[in-house]
Amino acid sequence: MSKSKEEFKPLKDNEVKMFVCGQTVYDDAHLGHAKNYINFDVIARWLRRSGYRLKYIQNITDVDDKIIKRAAEEGIEPKELARNYENRFMEDMRAIGVTESIDSYPRSHDFIEQITEQIQVLIDKGFAYQMDEDIYYNVSKFKDYTNLSRMDIKELEKHRIEPKPGKINSYDFALWKGAKPGEPSWRIKLKIKGKPIEIEGRPGWHIEDTAITKSIFGSQYDIHGGAIELIFPHHTNEIAQAEAAFGVKPFVKYWLHSGIMLIRGEKMSKSLKNFVRIRDLLRKYSPEALRLLVCSTHYRKDIAYTEDLMKASESRLRYLYSSFSIFYNMGASESSESREEIIRIADELRIDFKKAMDDDLNTPLALSKLISAIDKLRSFAELNPDANKEAKDFAVNEVLSHARIFGILEKNIYKEKLPEEAQTLIKKRESFRSKKEFEKADSIRERLKSEFGIIVEDSEYGTIWYK
Repeated sequence: MSKSKEEFKPLKDNEVKMFVCGQTVYDDAHLGHAKNYINFDVIARWLRRSGYRLKYIQNITDVDDKIIKRAAEEGIEPKELARNYENRFMEDMRAIGVTESIDSYPRSHDFIEQITEQIQVLIDKGFAYQMDEDIYYNVSKFKDYTNLSRMDIKELEKHRIEPKPGKINSYDFALWKGAKPGEPSWRIKLKIKGKPIEIEGRPGWHIEDTAITKSIFGSQYDIHGGAIELIFPHHTNEIAQAEAAFGVKPFVKYWLHSGIMLIRGEKMSKSLKNFVRIRDLLRKYSPEALRLLVCSTHYRKDIAYTEDLMKASESRLRYLYSSFSIFYNMGASESSESREEIIRIADELRIDFKKAMDDDLNTPLALSKLISAIDKLRSFAELNPDANKEAKDFAVNEVLSHARIFGILEKNIYKEKLPEEAQTLIKKRESFRSKKEFEKADSIRERLKSEFGIIVEDSEYGTIWYK
């Protein structure tokens, strides 16, 4: 709300409640969604690593105009379409490793009773009014409406988001939408000026989230996250609803907004039909490479996606696996000669990583500290016959525990030690390359592939190999 960095202080001790706007399930999730959910997964992992007791929920919007429209196009019921795409969405989320951080995925349609109660409170307090079968929020009654977006109230008159003749203000938004043929609907009971009424319809988009969070978290909570384009109108409207209904301010203490995924200079979007589905990308690249790509940019920054960027991320991931494998598989002894140097590298990683992540979750800087530590450990392994076992185990645990914040190095392939002959050939190939004897180097590359099934690449990060 202040548009500045602030010290993080939870509302209650070290308990943190976080809500992130989830998926509207009318189509497959794309890389823009992946960026958002990976960003907040990393934030959740770091909060827990930092000792906070985090409760993290992410909703599923299964009642929405887009779902209804898509279902009509496919000739099926909206509920059937929503369940199908919800299942596919969860498959994608499990594939990119974000589901374990989330405590629950509440669905919008399960909170009709709570939505009705909140609408009634807004009516009773004079913030909502009826028009036919619709209920609208009277924005002019809420004086802090533009505090989050910083938009000029006069500019809102240009945004006829939900046009309907007769609204008090053109920018008033729907809390409840009257039933239309073929659409899912619920019959709810309200009182208008003390007079009982029954209307049939479905909830507006914004009221779903505040009803969910009120039911699970109460009137106020710590962190609300989502993509930056949700600041207006979605998050703006959530604040208006919640603070008017619950009488507690601020509704949310910290707002975190993630940057968007761009492709060819435009926002990756289903409406623009310029998106890459998560499941399509994962047919060519590993989930960890996608996570590495996302973490290489600060959560608030945009990413201009290209195929080359993804290829580079895959190479970078392979380099990390290869380099860490060299250190992990080196010999260990009780010798104390190497102990101090290895522990120093691991301690620097722990201190520098924490400093970066505690400074507004600076993942690119934290990632650079992790890569630097792995580079140093690889160099140590290449120059020494063995390492102090206690120090080596300590460094391995530090690397893996910090890599886990990003969701990388989670496969056991780094444990696969290359045969001695293959290691010798790789070193010999590097010697040939340094002497610019490229034909000999290429011959060794082919031999490694044919005899050992090992692929060798020369990337900007260094020589990497994998099977």
